[in-house]
Amino acid sequence: MLRFKQFLPRGLYGRAALILILPIVTIQLVVSMAFIQRHYEGVTAQMTRGVALDLAYILSEFATGRDADQAMELAQAAAVPLQIGLSLPAGPLAPESDQSGRFDFSGRQIIATLHEEILGLQAVDVTGDDRMVRLRLETRLGPLQADIARHRMSATNPHQLLVLMASASVLLTIIAFLFLRNQLRPIARMARAAEAFGRGERISYRPRGALEVRAAGQAFLQMRARIEQQIEQRMLMLSGISHDLRTPLTRMRLQLSLMPEDEDTRDLQGDVLQMERLVDEFLSHVRGDATEGEELTDVVDLVEEVMAGARRGGGKVLPLIISGSPRPVRLRREGVRRALENLTSNALRHGTTIQITLSFRSEDLSISVEDNGPGIPADQRDKALQPFTRLGEARDPNRGGGVGLGLSIAADIAASHGGKLSLGESPRLGGLAAGLQLSR
Repeated sequence: MLRFKQFLPRGLYGRAALILILPIVTIQLVVSMAFIQRHYEGVTAQMTRGVALDLAYILSEFATGRDADQAMELAQAAAVPLQIGLSLPAGPLAPESDQSGRFDFSGRQIIATLHEEILGLQAVDVTGDDRMVRLRLETRLGPLQADIARHRMSATNPHQLLVLMASASVLLTIIAFLFLRNQLRPIARMARAAEAFGRGERISYRPRGALEVRAAGQAFLQMRARIEQQIEQRMLMLSGISHDLRTPLTRMRLQLSLMPEDEDTRDLQGDVLQMERLVDEFLSHVRGDATEGEELTDVVDLVEEVMAGARRGGGKVLPLIISGSPRPVRLRREGVRRALENLTSNALRHGTTIQITLSFRSEDLSISVEDNGPGIPADQRDKALQPFTRLGEARDPNRGGGVGLGLSIAADIAASHGGKLSLGESPRLGGLAAGLQLSR
């Protein structure tokens, strides 16, 4: 069953066409074959019986002759108007036994009918290239050969019927495909609009098609409008929170800078900087990259810029490794930059050396960030991708760690590009390997 499924079409167009066209074509073929078979058998038998009556009359005239010459004269007088050739004695072409082609169904019907209707028939040959049927008849004067044109006993191939059937099938298939495409096109358009909205893009879409498709399209538009309204309200709220929080923090930092420097002042300044960093990461997590549009980006230059920033921060960054054929890719540049910066800063926070690998594949783009830190146990990697998750004391924000949003932000950005963020063990440095997979 599984082997059969792999040959079935996967797209909606192919499956709908298969459901609509295959039964019609199958029924048409079955009915046509049954009709053609009946046509051959019935018409051929009827025409052959008519010829058999002519032969019976000729044989009756032949039997009245006193000798061979008179018998042939009487038989020829009846055979010539009926377009039947006679030879006495039988010529070398007369068959010794019945002969027909393997797939000559009408020929077999001719032979069977002639044996039923004509007494004294010894053999029939329907294999002649000249389209002649040759009979060997037993008479009191010896074997008699009769040559009859096959078109008098056999229905010709129904070419007109076959051409008409094929033409009608092609025409109806084209009409069905056009109708089917008009019905499925609105579904494909809605799917493209939903996919684009998931990437943060808004393309024009108007419900069309059948009532059910229109209802689904209208529900999608209402859902999109509600989500856009919620995003706008969230951004307005975040803008207000950002302004309300940054202003007192800036004022506190300014006042602390004017105070005499001592241990308490330095601790307070550190707390203020920590609060500013927490606010920045909270806003970055909530904002995400939903408001940014995609653009054609040189990924190699983008990764090298992030690596240069990591080096300026004092980290040891090994040279970039590239596999595949580099080419520009459509993505949200600032969103991917934010994800890479989070991964590199997280790697340098827990390690001293990082290695970035850029892999261009046919269907996706992969960016791997490896470090020589302690890594994350396999049973805690899924938990590490959840927001506000901190594993161990080393990741405590009061001890220099983050707030548990770096990996979560990177995972959200990867998901918005149709990909994912995976965590594993670095085969080169022995620490954590964070793979950012982006669909192309």
